[in-house]
Amino acid sequence: MNIIYRRLVPDDLDTFIAMRIAQLREEGAKEDIDLTPALRDYYSRHMADDTFISWIAEDNGRIIATSGMSIVEKPPYFGCPTGRIGLLSSMFTDSGYRRMGIARELLSRVVDEARVRGCGTVQITASDMGVLLYTSFGFVKNGNFMQYKL
Repeated sequence: MNIIYRRLVPDDLDTFIAMRIAQLREEGAKEDIDLTPALRDYYSRHMADDTFISWIAEDNGRIIATSGMSIVEKPPYFGCPTGRIGLLSSMFTDSGYRRMGIARELLSRVVDEARVRGCGTVQITASDMGVLLYTSFGFVKNGNFMQYKL
């Protein structure tokens, strides 16, 4: 095993998108549309303007784990005086590489990116599988997440 960590580049998008869809399936998402075009559009636009950052892990040239963070801005508040928030997504590791510290290394790298960009907080809606990783890293569960679907 020869794990290399690097930033996602546009040439990686096909694999990255396939892994994102695999993650959503594993988490039990209902597939009623082809999400690939929308994902490609989102990642392409936000990589270009540097508001989506991703670190990936490769083993012998094959992407085996992904991370992603969107930088969003809200009005400043006491818990985040800059208003900049890192929203984590796409934290996914191929099943054959889990429990080896790879996701933790990717998480560390995207959190460092958030710090450098002046984010006041990093947030994620964690899957059951990811809760242990995030709590051991120092994330605190916040029961205030709500969603209004249009």
